[in-house]
Amino acid sequence: MTDHKPPTIDPVAAARWAHAPVESAPWLHEEIARRMEDRLQWIVQKPATWLDWEPSRGGYEGHLLVQKRYPKAQSYVCESTSARQLHSRKILTPAWWSPGRWTGATPRFEKAANPVQMLWANMALHMAADPQALIREWHSNLAVDGFVMFSCFGPDTLRELRRVFDVAGWPQPHHQFTDMHDWGDMLVHAGFAEPVMDMERITLSHSSAERLLEELRGLGRNLHTNRFAGTRTKAWRKELLERLTRELGAEDGRLTITFEVVYGHAFKPKPRLKVTPETRVSLGDMRAALKN
Repeated sequence: MTDHKPPTIDPVAAARWAHAPVESAPWLHEEIARRMEDRLQWIVQKPATWLDWEPSRGGYEGHLLVQKRYPKAQSYVCESTSARQLHSRKILTPAWWSPGRWTGATPRFEKAANPVQMLWANMALHMAADPQALIREWHSNLAVDGFVMFSCFGPDTLRELRRVFDVAGWPQPHHQFTDMHDWGDMLVHAGFAEPVMDMERITLSHSSAERLLEELRGLGRNLHTNRFAGTRTKAWRKELLERLTRELGAEDGRLTITFEVVYGHAFKPKPRLKVTPETRVSLGDMRAALKN
């Protein structure tokens, strides 16, 4: 698992999604960010610097919650595109007349020159074509003893929707989501230590099939390599709406669907020096190993 990319994710589709413009994060992402921020109360370490990984998708409200918890910490913002970086700057920079501009650390919209003590990544990992490379990049942005805090969707997400598509004989409606234990293995493989993983299931109800599809479209795209290749017809959409209404509807007429949310955090330990007949160690690794 730690040596292979996700077999069901189309990297071209994933790259297209990663660079798509964003106006605001889905409300569900913001709610998950709120729940993840609450978990910070169990982290004893108070970071002096932290990096928010793509808040345009992860949630600006979540960023502000973390900033409120660590008001003296210097925050950095990293986005996939320059357009999203400018948008984040516009949203997260306090107005000149705001007290927050003078009483707290204004976010910097760049990667930190030096490794940060916390990396915050809300709802990014499950849409990455190469999640192990992304985890390694997070690791490289962290200082020794720093930690990553992340969330993503787990394999029970949209199980009702999969059942509808299976019954109809249609291709899968989304790519596969990774189990939290596999995420833990990937963290260790990337050099993290003491990964702590947990999950919860959130059941949402919608007033109509149209409203359900609208929300799902805001949450992401189907990156499955075997997704339907062409353009769907109006007749197919009509059948989809009818099946969703019939098979997901509850007694009160609302449509329910499940999301499994995985939360994780892990620390970056001091590098271990591998002893071989000939060992080469960088000066930075040597300093980190000998520190304290």
